[in-house]
Amino acid sequence: ISVGINFVLLMIQSFFCKLIVVDRVLDHVHFLEPDRKSLISQKARSDGNTAAADLLIDAVLKKPHSPGWFTAFVDALLNSDCSYAADYIQLNLPDPEVERENDQCVRLIELLSPSLVNMKTADVCEHCYAQLLFPQEDFEIVTNKGPIGGARLLLKSIVRGQPGWFSKFLQILRDTEHKNLYELTGGSPDCDKQGDSFLLKHTPLSLHCMSAASSAAAAAAARDAENADIVLRDYQMDVASPALEGKNIIVCLPTGSGKTRVAVYITKKHLERRRAEGQSGKVVVLVNKVPLVEQHYTTEFFPFLKQTYKVERVSGDCQLKISFTKIVKENDVIICTAQILENYLERFNKGEDDGVNLSDLTLIIIDECHHTQKGGVYNHIMMRYLKQKHKNIRLKKEGKEITPLPQILGLTASPGVGGASKLEKAVDHILQICANLDASKIMTGNLGAYKKEPRKKTLNVEDRKDPFGDVIKKIMNAIHTHAELNPNCELGSQNYEQWVVQKKVKAATDEDHKVRVCAEHLHLYNEGLNLCNTIRMRDAFNFLNNSHEEEIKKKTSPDGEQAVQITATERFLFNLFKENKKELQMLAENPDYENDSLSKLQSKILHEFSTREEARGIIFTKTRRSAIALSQWIQENLKFADIGVKASYVIGGGDQSNVKPMTAAERNDVLNKFRNGEINLLVATTVAEEGLDIPSCNVVIRYGLVTNEISMIQAEGRGRAEDSSYTLVEVKNSGVAGKEYVNEYRKDMMHKAIDKIRTLDQAEYDQQILEFQMQAILEKKVRMTKKKHKDIKTENPSKVKFSCRGCSLYVCTGEDIQIIAGVHRVNVTPEFSELFNQTENTSLQEKHLDCETSGFIACKKCGEKWGSMMMYRSIECPCLHVKNFVVTINEKKIGKCTKWSELPVRFSPFDYAEHARRVAQSSDDDETA
Repeated sequence: ISVGINFVLLMIQSFFCKLIVVDRVLDHVHFLEPDRKSLISQKARSDGNTAAADLLIDAVLKKPHSPGWFTAFVDALLNSDCSYAADYIQLNLPDPEVERENDQCVRLIELLSPSLVNMKTADVCEHCYAQLLFPQEDFEIVTNKGPIGGARLLLKSIVRGQPGWFSKFLQILRDTEHKNLYELTGGSPDCDKQGDSFLLKHTPLSLHCMSAASSAAAAAAARDAENADIVLRDYQMDVASPALEGKNIIVCLPTGSGKTRVAVYITKKHLERRRAEGQSGKVVVLVNKVPLVEQHYTTEFFPFLKQTYKVERVSGDCQLKISFTKIVKENDVIICTAQILENYLERFNKGEDDGVNLSDLTLIIIDECHHTQKGGVYNHIMMRYLKQKHKNIRLKKEGKEITPLPQILGLTASPGVGGASKLEKAVDHILQICANLDASKIMTGNLGAYKKEPRKKTLNVEDRKDPFGDVIKKIMNAIHTHAELNPNCELGSQNYEQWVVQKKVKAATDEDHKVRVCAEHLHLYNEGLNLCNTIRMRDAFNFLNNSHEEEIKKKTSPDGEQAVQITATERFLFNLFKENKKELQMLAENPDYENDSLSKLQSKILHEFSTREEARGIIFTKTRRSAIALSQWIQENLKFADIGVKASYVIGGGDQSNVKPMTAAERNDVLNKFRNGEINLLVATTVAEEGLDIPSCNVVIRYGLVTNEISMIQAEGRGRAEDSSYTLVEVKNSGVAGKEYVNEYRKDMMHKAIDKIRTLDQAEYDQQILEFQMQAILEKKVRMTKKKHKDIKTENPSKVKFSCRGCSLYVCTGEDIQIIAGVHRVNVTPEFSELFNQTENTSLQEKHLDCETSGFIACKKCGEKWGSMMMYRSIECPCLHVKNFVVTINEKKIGKCTKWSELPVRFSPFDYAEHARRVAQSSDDDETA
């Protein structure tokens, strides 16, 4: 058998080498010795993939063979997405005619490569990935290679696929509007999806003359792509029309109706008009979430504008190594997070060279513009605009030169009503947003046949026996008695959570450590109650058990040598959980007591995925912990597996929760799998409600989650497919059914308010907008005056004292604290270093330029967390979080302080050179000793 396999490999070696990616296969070949694998990798780097593939085959054929080597090699090919090669080696060969046609297709792509590299790579890449023409690893490399480099890699990757790839690729060229390339590679206006054989027989150019014709065709294709216009639907063109005349507007269209495509069209026409007038155009697209930067760049603005204009994106995740100012100067369209633009506008305002002026820009597009309200970064940017606008009015009256301002385009699916209960207040709310954006109109469109309204249904929860919850309540009542607390609200409710948080804050301020630590434990048990009403009891038990173990862990120093003090109350609390742990664990494993919400959710998923030809759904839930637990529950449920449910979760990337956040790469990986069908059910927090490009769904479920009418409209808009359903599953104590009813009322009110605004006479509308703007400018002045007054009253740092919130241990004064990069408050004094323990936390992922957070610092006395250990330019700096301390100013305690900005104190800047000198000197002294 071994001799036969060797003979087959030798016979097909030359062709076989073209079907594999050596580096990828080597990752899964475990029967070769490391030195041999290293040699093959080196060959791939120096002489290319084909030469390395020859060397790999030689190594595989070399005797003696270990048992099972052939199966292991086939598995390596399959695991590295080289399935066609795996078929070949197992002699699962295609018919000779099919193989010959596939060879011709490969040859055709090789000959036409000079033309095909000018394709819209991002567009074609997305479609090829969706059609499974190449693996995810290649998809990620292609998208990061740039247009031409990515196109070359894409072409190399698809020709390694199973026969049949050519017809799919040809159809993709047609779908992505590559008319010339489509016809050049064998397509004609009269043929739709056909087999590779049909396409090759009807190729307009014979293979022997392809090479000569390819260069001219490529140039023609590039010209066509450059001159091609973006086609808008009638309703999209209607809402865009005022912006095409240079007016500031808000485009209000439902989620999934093409707002971003409208923005791209307006951008293109704006830049064309500026060029025709002999002027340069500068467009900035602002988003409020980092993932949206890459999304808008990859899926919309770059594919449609790259032939004619320079398009770039900037965010905290993809910050280029040159300044933002230079990026603005060198590109026509810049997509960025709003905070980046605001930072550089402020630099210009302060007279810094590396700044950006509003007059440098000709069009600003504000995505999700309903966030342009008090306190938001969008509003900060627009307040600069409004102040300059009204200054220009005065300058114009005085006959002086005015400062040019950019055109403004706002995009939203729902401006909301701002909590209004009456139509008049809803109108005022929307007019205020229009005023903030200086919009001359708010444009809505009649979607007609394109409008998709999901079928809505609410599933109500039924009362059940809940012995697991009863045990938790028994524990909570024992704590109430111990701490002499008397709550006047239902355990597990939101009112109880607010009550216990207030008790915790007051107790810390009063240095009542008995009540404070009891309130902390009550807070955890209340969350446990909520979890057992939302997810499985075992998940709630695991949360409580892990929290208990974390609390005990805090009472032991990292080296294990020094025990942190444990008070009588803490010992009572630890023993209380220990006494009830066994009963909780036993109840958690009894399915008879599982909550009714989960049963309703299970029935809904089973119904939707078993009655639809192809179901694709999203479940929205409140917390990261519930999203992860629900995803795991679905994956472990055999009933779901039987009907083809493949679930995963998507959560946010911020570090404000105790649950490890999701990185951008992890989130994109899940969303890509959702796009190509590897996953068909997402469990998501609200991160997926707004803005993120998620493919059309026909099943949308909000599981115990209702916020406001804006979120409801965003979630409904995720059901973009035909015959989609929208289901609200109630969860005990959530009150979501009542809130949803209120949101429906507000949604109707919002539409009526928009209609009323659109019927206003333009002069009347303009007058109201002017009044709202003047009011906003005056309010801004008042706030600035108060801030200046507050700054004048800045306290002396020596008068500010910090004590541990856990045990009241005096920690330091404001004189000991220094500030890094205007953000991080650190204490690097030797005295402070004696007061805390340091523990590693691998889940922390914060990175701020030269700063990296890698662990926690906690009080040596009681174990209370104080902040994090931050590496700043290779120096360890203990970084304090003010919420973990009781702050005293001039002997007066501050009840609750959650942000450093709330303290009227100016800390001195961190003296890096001085501290580095001290660290170096200390190191020298240690070496001498």
